[in-house]
Amino acid sequence: MNYRNLFIYPCLCLLLLFFHPSLSCDSVHQACRKLADRDPDLKYHFCVASLESDSRSRTATLEELGAISVMLTISNATNLKSYIFELLEDKRFDPYSKGCLRDCLELYSDAIDTLRNALDDFKNKHYIDAKQGFTSAMDASVTCEEGFMEKEGESSPLTKEDERFFQLCAMDLAFATVLDKK
Repeated sequence: MNYRNLFIYPCLCLLLLFFHPSLSCDSVHQACRKLADRDPDLKYHFCVASLESDSRSRTATLEELGAISVMLTISNATNLKSYIFELLEDKRFDPYSKGCLRDCLELYSDAIDTLRNALDDFKNKHYIDAKQGFTSAMDASVTCEEGFMEKEGESSPLTKEDERFFQLCAMDLAFATVLDKK
């Protein structure tokens, strides 16, 4: 029996696993760098932090990272809806603010449906349709903020949340754009 082969074979397997690109922790960083380089509005560190929050991203391909991104966006919108429900119960908001919050609630409800359809398009490699869905969903955050700005002196209690949702949609859109050009 050749003992040298018993040592070399496991070492070779470990090296292959260690340097395999889809198993590398760098895949998230590489993907986010690629996305941020193509979209100046997309924040690299936000992209990395968002994707790394899902353990599946460690071994994901570019396509899988894109799907993970969309699922994170859907989850964010669902949580945002719950937060808006809480704000609607808060007595410190006047009728105008509550009207804006109800509008935002409807916008995010629609965005969730749109994102679910866009995720199906994304998974089926219908990237043009997916991009339309992501763009449409992204508008929810902008329209929500604009509703509060229509009244002078009014400030949105959702600015930080709307920005986060916008960034997540920008990631989704960037993934679909990169994969559509592949």
